[in-house]
Amino acid sequence: MEATTKDMRLHSRELLAAIDRGEEIVITYHGRKRARLVPFTLREENGREEGTRNPLFGLWSDRTGSVDDQVRRMRQPRAFD
Repeated sequence: MEATTKDMRLHSRELLAAIDRGEEIVITYHGRKRARLVPFTLREENGREEGTRNPLFGLWSDRTGSVDDQVRRMRQPRAFD
């Protein structure tokens, strides 16, 4: 399905209904394709949302210390020799 930017403003409810039905919508501006709206789905294998694969997520998962302790250590003044 294609929609213009004006359609987005005037008919957003209908466009969201099309997204809920699983349709992809290509947004055009002055006749040129500018964006694509796709349904937001969960990944099957782990139940997480698509697009949440951040390589830094869980970087410190092996640390058992408290977040409060870590922040407290970071906020302490430096010890100058």
